Amino acid sequence: MSAVQPDGERTDEGGTGAELIVYTRPGCPFCTSLRAGLRRQDLEFREIDIWQEQGAAAAVRAIADGNETVPTVVLGDWSAVNPSASQVLDAVREHAPELLPESKPGLVSGALNALGLRQNER
Repeated sequence: MSAVQPDGERTDEGGTGAELIVYTRPGCPFCTSLRAGLRRQDLEFREIDIWQEQGAAAAVRAIADGNETVPTVVLGDWSAVNPSASQVLDAVREHAPELLPESKPGLVSGALNALGLRQNER
């Protein structure tokens, strides 16, 4: 399995250790929406700000046909530009089911997660 790193390079990873990476930038409403949708599902991800992390913008350009379109999501060999939370969740189910939470959060818990008012308790 390979992943695009912040420097734009693909590196091989073992079959275990898949990581959900979400490239974002401050003030992006699509990033805010995706972040909330993933948190609502209690899905863990690593967020990388393309304006702060060296090489992150290059990684996004490599995926998004030379554009710095965010959110851009990477999960092993799978990547998507401006996906919905449900598209990301489907990709996790297919490519890295070990990243799925043990149980789906309830309505209130999911809403608190989406608002960033509760830390994951796993």
